[in-house]
Amino acid sequence: MKRKKITVIGAGNVGAACAHWLAVRELGDVVLFDIVDGLAPGKALDILQAAPIDGSDVSIIGTGSYADTADSDIVIITAGLARKPGMSRADLLEKNSSIISFVTQRVVKYSPAAFLLVVTNPLDAMTYLVKQVSGFPKNRVMGMAGVLDAARMRYFIAQELEVSVADVTAFVLGGHGESMVPLARCSTVSGIPLSALMSPEKIEAIIERTRNGGAEIVSFLKTGSAFYAPAAAVGQMVEAILKDKKRILPVSALLEGEYGISNCYVGVPVKLGGQGVEEVIELDLLPDERSALGRSHQSVRSLVERLKL
Repeated sequence: MKRKKITVIGAGNVGAACAHWLAVRELGDVVLFDIVDGLAPGKALDILQAAPIDGSDVSIIGTGSYADTADSDIVIITAGLARKPGMSRADLLEKNSSIISFVTQRVVKYSPAAFLLVVTNPLDAMTYLVKQVSGFPKNRVMGMAGVLDAARMRYFIAQELEVSVADVTAFVLGGHGESMVPLARCSTVSGIPLSALMSPEKIEAIIERTRNGGAEIVSFLKTGSAFYAPAAAVGQMVEAILKDKKRILPVSALLEGEYGISNCYVGVPVKLGGQGVEEVIELDLLPDERSALGRSHQSVRSLVERLKL
């Protein structure tokens, strides 16, 4: 059976980590693209030379030609500038929007049937831009955010309680930024509600740390942002699509009336499978949760309006 083809646009830290994650799990043949001369071929070769050790047996091509990305099943867009200390994701809007618009036009030319998975910040606004430029149906354009944010929250809960991360579930709604809405009510440890295991003060501290999870890493790195966890989150989404797993995952998806939101990309739980975003799961939110999601939506909406599409 012909292997799937996965293209990663951008061979920086996130893109290269994605390529490695995908290759190790043998989800398909990987094309790593970057406009910087030699960057993608060099990182692709490095990953390939790890293959005899980790046992992966897929093709990895590093290239600066969009023609090599032709007929991809999934295209992961990581291109753009990363945050620096003191920057919000919104600060990246103007520069990254021009990059993403250019990239999307070329990706669509060579892979008109692909799923497009956006990682570039500000995530929700960039995903909306990709949807508009590509003209693809909404099920084939999505953003990676909630899987990462929920993973951060799961780790913080496990760390606080000194339990396995495997037993922790967490859910995060809203835009990928400081206005995100970590849902403590829907977060559990082996089915046990958080409220039965820790104080309200500790829960609130975890919620706040989750909101600032990316910024905390940026403050340590000084000259870059997170890439291992984002790459793993991308990999989980790619696997759900290519293996038609029907996973219920938090994804930045286009809403058309769900949660009272229309024509905007916001993080919500979806069924992710062989057709991409197959269903938006609409939770019955409490009034304060709905209000928080509304504020997060308005934050995303304000960025989209600045795109001047």
